[in-house]
Amino acid sequence: MQATWDLYVMAVMYMFAGLMHFIKPKPYLKVMPQFLPAHKTLVLLSGIAEVILGVGILFAETRNLSIVGIVAMLVVFFLVHFNMLRGGKHAAGVPLWILILRIPLQFLLIWWAVVYWI
Repeated sequence: MQATWDLYVMAVMYMFAGLMHFIKPKPYLKVMPQFLPAHKTLVLLSGIAEVILGVGILFAETRNLSIVGIVAMLVVFFLVHFNMLRGGKHAAGVPLWILILRIPLQFLLIWWAVVYWI
């Protein structure tokens, strides 16, 4: 299946988000759960993963594998979202309503990816 406009949007979204891990890593570092080790390394690795997966969406040969990777990554990101819901320093200054909104948004992003996992 040839990439459609919405796959291009998805690809650019993940590539942009991945690049931001390198351009402005501080916001990502601030939200890393304390129980995870090597915060800087994990932020950089997740940035690399997002860029690679975003590029992979664009090619029919790698699309399914990239979609599987994106779904797995989004599921892992729930660790960050739920940790931030604990509040205080974990919330990194993000308003509660945004923290709550991120949970259904995460499910929406997973659904959007799974639609193309065929």
